[in-house]
Amino acid sequence: MLHAIQSKISVLKSELDYKVALWNHEKNLPTLESGDNLISEALKKEGVYITSLAELALPSTAQLLSAANSQLSSLVSPRYIDKGYKLPQIYTVADLPEFSNWGIEERLQKIIENYIGLPIAFHGVHLRKDFPNEQQLQTLLWHKDAEDRRMIKVIIYLNDVTKEHGPFEYVPLPRNFLERLRNYQIDYELKKTNYLGINDDKFSKIIPKSAWKSCPGKAGTVIFVDPRNVLHHGTVRREERSTLFFVYTANSPKRPELCTQYNDETFAKPNQQLTANGIG
Repeated sequence: MLHAIQSKISVLKSELDYKVALWNHEKNLPTLESGDNLISEALKKEGVYITSLAELALPSTAQLLSAANSQLSSLVSPRYIDKGYKLPQIYTVADLPEFSNWGIEERLQKIIENYIGLPIAFHGVHLRKDFPNEQQLQTLLWHKDAEDRRMIKVIIYLNDVTKEHGPFEYVPLPRNFLERLRNYQIDYELKKTNYLGINDDKFSKIIPKSAWKSCPGKAGTVIFVDPRNVLHHGTVRREERSTLFFVYTANSPKRPELCTQYNDETFAKPNQQLTANGIG
């Protein structure tokens, strides 16, 4: 009993410290250009913002794309973990300057800091290839990430993504009491799965398909998403999909142990002929 009380007090103190840090840092948030402010504000309202590499026009984009296309050719063959399901293949490419330089572009980091509300940490980059799958497992299940209270993943499509390629899909942040109630119900269901995820059938009984938003797009599509607060998943696909995932949290994330996978040896790095398991 005493331990439980102490744990609750610790959690409350941590959340209070977080709120105070947000308030103290508000006056230090970087000033954004009007177009970039639209991205930050859309993230606060919707939890997702979709643009393109061409629209962002960051200086290091050409080098990023060249390196990504070069590394894609070396990704290993898929491995089955169950009938009808192949693991995605993932490289951790944070050590390569063509990827890290794009991830630390000043303008990009200003946008993300304005949304997160605190000084940020860029944790790394995954180059990922997802394969055709018949089963809804792992990240194809509806879920939320857990690294921090607010976080951003920047997803870049490296090939055209149609319904056949399994586009990213999400439910916007709740805007009224009924939507918040549905989200609480999903959170309860996720807890019962130990936060592993919920399939479409169970999910649709709580949040109707009319509320789901699919994100197909051309190669070069960029998706800003807060995967901690937005319910999301990858969809079942018949065609391969190649993507980049750039990951950001506050510089002192709530769950730092979950952030190391984006730059450590959890997944193979270029020139390592290892099979990587899918997470995230």
